[in-house]
Amino acid sequence: MKVDKTKCMYCGSCVGTCPKNAIFLEETNIVFNRELCIECGVCEKVCPVGAITAE
Repeated sequence: MKVDKTKCMYCGSCVGTCPKNAIFLEETNIVFNRELCIECGVCEKVCPVGAITAE
């Protein structure tokens, strides 16, 4: 998964919906743990500004 940092508002919507807890909010940065991420797309669907896309 990829985050467009020009669109991301760092709202944290994606963090709470990840079934594998693979997304973290660090100050003004969204971090994906690629080892935990199963690329299910839930975070992409809940992002209110469309900042997350599959790579």
